[in-house]
Parts: sequence; C-alpha cells; structure tokens
Amino acid sequence: MSAESSGPTEPPSTTAHLVDGVDVRVLPKVSLHDHLDGGLRPQTIIELADDIGLDLPETNADALGDWFSTQANSGSLVEYLKTFDVTTAVMQTRDGLARIAREFVLDLAADGVVYGEIRWAPEQHLGRGLSLDQAVDAVQSGLEQGVADVRANGASIRVGQLVTAMRHADRALEIAELAVRHRDAGVVGFDIAGAEAGFPPSNHRVAFDYLAEQYLPTTVHAGEADGLASIQGALLDGRALRLGHGVRLAEDITIERQDDENIYVSLGRLSQWVKDREITLELSPSSNLQTGAIAAWGDELVDHPFDLLYQLGFRVTVNTDNRLMSSTTLTRELGLLSEAFGYDLDDLETFQLNAARSTFLPLEDREDLAEAISAGFDAV
Repeated sequence: MSAESSGPTEPPSTTAHLVDGVDVRVLPKVSLHDHLDGGLRPQTIIELADDIGLDLPETNADALGDWFSTQANSGSLVEYLKTFDVTTAVMQTRDGLARIAREFVLDLAADGVVYGEIRWAPEQHLGRGLSLDQAVDAVQSGLEQGVADVRANGASIRVGQLVTAMRHADRALEIAELAVRHRDAGVVGFDIAGAEAGFPPSNHRVAFDYLAEQYLPTTVHAGEADGLASIQGALLDGRALRLGHGVRLAEDITIERQDDENIYVSLGRLSQWVKDREITLELSPSSNLQTGAIAAWGDELVDHPFDLLYQLGFRVTVNTDNRLMSSTTLTRELGLLSEAFGYDLDDLETFQLNAARSTFLPLEDREDLAEAISAGFDAV
C-alpha cells in the first residue's frame, strides 16, 4: 500500500478542552517530544499489519486504541515500551514509514501544532531491507507530503526530525553520523532513547563528542526511569540542551517548609544549574503518570512536580511523548494541566513560548516562531 493511497486521510477526532472559554485546540502550539512510533493511527496499524500478515491483539480501530492505552498504563517504563513491538513491526517499509510520517504531520496540524520535532530511531526500522539512509529518506518524504497537504488545506506547519539512537545498543556513533549526513535534509537534532536505567549517556560519549564537533544539538532522555545521575550524565556526557522528560530533577529540590500561601525550597547544585542555564524540561504529564516517573510524588496528575518546577522558574514545556499509548494530544495535555493547577491562557502561552525558544531551529526562526505564538494567543 503506497503512502499516496493510504486509507483515511482525516485525523482522529479530538475532544475540545476549554481554558478561559477558549478551545485550546485553536491555539498555536509547539511539540518538542513526540515519538513517531508512538503516534500511529490505529486504523493505519490494522491496514499495514494486514499488508504484511501481522497478527494484532485487536482488529477494530477503537478496540486496538484501547488496547494500547491499557497496556501502557503499567506504571513501568519497561512494560510501557513493549507496546512499541507492535507499532515498529508495521514501520519496516518505505511506504509504511512515509504514510505514518505524513499522517503524523496531519494529526499535529489538526491539533493546532505549528512546529513539531519528531523523534524516531532508524535502527529499529531495518527489518525488511531498508538501509539507515533509506529509512530517514522515507520518513522525510512522508513529513514533506504532510506539510504540503496541510498547506493545501490553508494552514501551515513546520517539522524536523530528531534522529534517535537506542541507548541499550552499540550503534550511537553510527546513528550520530547518520543524523549529521541528513542535517540539511530535515534532521534538526539527535537523541538517545529506550530503557534508561543501566544505560547511561556515558556509554555513548564518543557519539556525543562527534555531535559536538559537528555542532548538531542534542536532547537526551533522562530523569524519567532513572534519577539525578542520569540527568547529570545527559548534561555532562551528552551535552544535552534539553532533557527528555527530566521530571525527576525535582528529586534535587528540597521543600524546607510551607504555609497557607507559600512553599519554601532549596535547590541542589544540579537543579540550580539546570534552572540557571535555562535547560529545557520536555515534560509529558500523562506519560509520566503511566510510566511511574512521578511515583515519588503520587499517582495523580495533581501530584506531578510540573507546577513546582514552573513556579520556581524552570523552562518547562508540555509534550505528549506517545499520543497513541497515552490516548492524548497536546490540546488534551494542556487542558489536563489547566484543570489540575488552575492555569489560564497566559500560562499556556508561557509553555508554548518556552517550547518555541527551545526548538533546534536557528535563532532567527525561533524568534519568528515565538512572535507567531504570541500573535496567535492575542488573536483569541
């Protein structure tokens, strides 16, 4: 099945979330942490699985979507990651990758995203004969088609690839070189992902040294399934400009006392460094609940240290991580945070401006994006 004849072109329906009487969906948004293999449409999985003879746990789109959500609500990152065995299985051909990338862009645009960085690990998509470069080209083809389709519908979106290496594998330098080869053809940065505990960024120091020499920016998954040492490694060994999740940085913040109006805290050296250097936290509220990343603070969204980090002045951003597994959108994540912490449109604009200023775009483009975000919020 070709990317051009790929079944339904309409994105999944999204539920309205109102903040200050405004549907969050219409607000311009920036998506920094969104995995390609975590954002497939269930119907697309069914059709692509049928093409390759893959058995699925469910063959109805709604039921399959429910299956992913149920499996992902495990409280364990390791168990959460097992759902990707299904999605990556249908992402092994050029047409499959191109279709999924195109639909990914359409779904982002339908949710009001005006800029998105899409991360994925090419090394996981070679099972049916693609080379690393062919896989990256296939995804880029789909992304560009999606952008063109959005433009044809009278809207606009810009996207970039974050090429990711799997941290438990030994291919990081090879993947870093791949990212650099494609830096002028859609790739904007590099990431490492996968099981965090036991696989520190230092294992891939050679790759990060190479990326620094080539001036390609990095974001590193850290502070999700492992603690402060992982974050420190992301900064020192990975030279990370952003922390993928980074939620457990809150372990380095001590609440000294509190009264009815204020909480008094002290920051450790690591958290103070992250705050002072405005290193971005790519927080993903629903995902952080599902994987147990906030278990030290509780098991409900109101327990998430997001608000603590925000009130203390950290550069927080809001992300979906994996829209399929979390049954979510960026609109929904912003709506849930607003309900939990009483955020208004000014707060939501701050989160989007934080994200705009943290993209891996050139400075002038980041400034233009921030201006567009503010203009969009002013218009509602």
